[in-house]
Amino acid sequence: MDIIIRNEAKEEYFEVENLTREAFWNVYKPGCDEHLVLHNLRTQDSFIKELDLVAVFNHQIIGNIVYSRAYVETEEGRQIEVIIFGPVSILPAYQHLGVGKRLIETSMNLAKQMGFRAVLITGSPRYYAQYGFAPAFNFGIHYHDVPMDYKADFFMVKELIENGLKGVQGILYDSSAFFTETDELEKFDKLFPKKVKRITKRQLHI
Repeated sequence: MDIIIRNEAKEEYFEVENLTREAFWNVYKPGCDEHLVLHNLRTQDSFIKELDLVAVFNHQIIGNIVYSRAYVETEEGRQIEVIIFGPVSILPAYQHLGVGKRLIETSMNLAKQMGFRAVLITGSPRYYAQYGFAPAFNFGIHYHDVPMDYKADFFMVKELIENGLKGVQGILYDSSAFFTETDELEKFDKLFPKKVKRITKRQLHI
């Protein structure tokens, strides 16, 4: 596929939010909230505009990845800046064709050039291992919403520079945009085409 990867333009925001909604609708739960997460992330200082990328095919936006700043707070109270990515959204008709891989690899290379030390994410360990992600608990880093004694293999890290997290252990805190309210989501959803929420077999096995 002849895909162009470029920065997203402000006038494309709603189109990409709808793309995100299409990508995640009824995947992890009835409906989704990733499009609202994306919408709210854009309003926060932690949002990294330079790493807001879209994939374009035949003049149509078919994918998007966004990054935001986060920090690891150590036991001594230091706050070490890292970055996280997500949502990563691909239109259903173009999933499993390598579009997400292009977005992830291109954006991580750019993030490395920008001097960021590490990326932390939540997702499928089996999928993200191909990009060099490893469980964050191996580094002594835990997600703030997960008990310290739980080895959350879905919470992963990749150092962008060698030893980028050497000596860094603690709790990751990310943007409040990743937590949405039901009333806010219902109101936001009214801006988009009507879709039916349903429970899928995939949800039952998550």
